[in-house]
Amino acid sequence: MQHYIKSVECLDCGHHAPFHHSVTSCPKCNSTWREIRYDLDALSTTWEKVIKARPFNLWRYREMLPIQNLNPDLFMGEGGTPFIRAVNLGLMLANQNIFIKDERQGPTSSFKDRQAAVSIAALKESGISELVIASTGNVALAYSAYAARAGIKLWTFLTSLVPASKMREVGLYGSQVVKVTGSYDQAKQIAAEFARQRGVHFDLGSRSIPCIESMKTIAYEIVEQLSEYQLANNENNNPNAARYPVPDWYIQSVSGGMGPLGVYKGFCELLQMGWVDRIPKLAIIQVEGCSPMVKAWKQDQEIADPVRSPKTLIHTLATGDPGRAYTLLRNKMLSGSGGAFESVTDEEAFRALHILAKMEGFSIEPAAAVAFAGLIKLVRSGVIKSHETVVVNCSGHAMPVERNILGDDWSGNLFSPSETLEESHEEGLLAALSNVAIDRFPRIAIVDDNPDVRRLIRKILESQGNYQINEATNGKEAIELIKIEKPNLVLLDLMMPEVDGFSVLDAMQADSATAEIPVIVITAKELTTDEKDHLRGRIQSLVQKGDLISDKLAEEVRGLLG
Repeated sequence: MQHYIKSVECLDCGHHAPFHHSVTSCPKCNSTWREIRYDLDALSTTWEKVIKARPFNLWRYREMLPIQNLNPDLFMGEGGTPFIRAVNLGLMLANQNIFIKDERQGPTSSFKDRQAAVSIAALKESGISELVIASTGNVALAYSAYAARAGIKLWTFLTSLVPASKMREVGLYGSQVVKVTGSYDQAKQIAAEFARQRGVHFDLGSRSIPCIESMKTIAYEIVEQLSEYQLANNENNNPNAARYPVPDWYIQSVSGGMGPLGVYKGFCELLQMGWVDRIPKLAIIQVEGCSPMVKAWKQDQEIADPVRSPKTLIHTLATGDPGRAYTLLRNKMLSGSGGAFESVTDEEAFRALHILAKMEGFSIEPAAAVAFAGLIKLVRSGVIKSHETVVVNCSGHAMPVERNILGDDWSGNLFSPSETLEESHEEGLLAALSNVAIDRFPRIAIVDDNPDVRRLIRKILESQGNYQINEATNGKEAIELIKIEKPNLVLLDLMMPEVDGFSVLDAMQADSATAEIPVIVITAKELTTDEKDHLRGRIQSLVQKGDLISDKLAEEVRGLLG
């Protein structure tokens, strides 16, 4: 394989040195913050044609990775993850250009498989047979799998907050698990000292060249996949556009910041080779209970103050001290690419987790949900515009679903009575189902002539609770449906052909059996003073269709149904 590595540049003194896996610091100033440089001019002329003939996986981009001789026996299908448009989420957020980079599809179901694949390959190539890492979970799983395949002994130092099921899986791979009662930062310090005393290689995370290089492959894949999507949908008709499209935003939840640092480097290299004409804005999302980067950004600090006692249930993001990673990301944003640091609460993340599962069919880990909660928050605040293209890193799968995510009432009990022998089994089951539907799941009627709006409202409701939902496509259907089903609540559009929402309200008021059913009007119409007067006292609330993104609808429904 032809090599294109030129040197390793120190980010502190600028010294250039030859690349070697065993050298982890600058030979001139001893800094561990360094970046590898490639001969991009030589690559840019032929590389595009070369990679097109290769399988779509991480090693498609082998010339831009710090591996001298590939060992296919170590490959496990890393990289080449799906790129999926979030149709329903986009409808909810009024942006049809939201895409999910589905990193759940890696060998151990997280984007850390990229990091482990390249890092373990580099260690194997350099003859290192023993490794120490500190982790909040996903890194330990990924490294354990690849170390097992490579025959490298692995010591994993895990904070005691890591779920026991995840610790057991790490142990299953044969890794030596050391549980540290303390924060992740404390576990990292202990692991580093352990490695120093034993003379064993210690993974440096964001300061590790293979780690950063692995993450840039996400950027390479995104531009190829976005290009393919646009070509397939006839959306790339600008003859003056760059060869590959770039999203306006790249969003990722972070703990230490390694992922965005690598992705940014990948886009920079594509820009230097002339593949793209700009770098996307970065949105760095942290959980509120441990958000040193966000606090530093909003206070215009160059260095983030560590969070000594993280307060979050999302322990995989509980890195209290991001160190220099924050400063590097901040400088990249301020120097031209733009972007934002934002935090979300645990509750907002868990709500986003439910929304992704129920609206897009994605079962994601809480850390990934933080990124989607950040997306929702940035759209609501107007930071992300409706026309902008957004890619969200779906960093990992929910394995297993932890109890605090679903709560205690996520399932219902169904009893088939056996004491009434003369009643058939089918009748008893139907009676039980009827009782469940009536007693446990309040009935809601959605009335709107737009099928997309009905689908969106249904999905919003389903993401917030358990409801029996009926739909009517026009006013005439609505009057019959409400008369027969007598729902607990009606969500009513006003502007419908023939029989409009005002007429449905009149019919409900005229029937004593339906007159007391609460109604929430959902409309895109700007109401006149007379129309508002006509509704006054007859409905519970008025929601504009543009406000469906907010919590107002869900709050109104929960309040009315108790």
